[in-house]
Amino acid sequence: MKFKNPLLVVKDIEKSKKFYQKVLGLHVIMDFGANITLTGGISLQTEETWREFIGKDIQYNGNDTELYFEEDSFDEFVKKLKEIDDIDYIHDAMEHRWGQRVIRFYDLDHHIIEVGENMKVVCKRFLDSGMTQEEVAIRMDVPIKFVQACNK
Repeated sequence: MKFKNPLLVVKDIEKSKKFYQKVLGLHVIMDFGANITLTGGISLQTEETWREFIGKDIQYNGNDTELYFEEDSFDEFVKKLKEIDDIDYIHDAMEHRWGQRVIRFYDLDHHIIEVGENMKVVCKRFLDSGMTQEEVAIRMDVPIKFVQACNK
């Protein structure tokens, strides 16, 4: 068995497709009308067809799952995001205890999206600030081998 991809049920597939293209830079791989596959392996399915498939009502706003992305140029992404109207933020950019900066927001149907700073970029940022490899490993709670690999 092989896991293929997550599927998000959406109210307006065209608006959702445009949101993922504009905000996250994803591209359409396949467009079947009621189902669209985007780069990164995300599929969008219309609410109407999904309701038909499962025979149950759709419930949004669960706040129990998220789509996670990493970005090398985190500050540039946050700046770009701030220029887009109607982003429903869960929280502004913040830094986790291990040093990774993240921002979380909802898509048009209230699926959570997290965009985090690439962990290798976090490592390089700490090393460039003058921290030793050992200090970075402790700060990030990662193996020293990860830090050494980031420093090549």
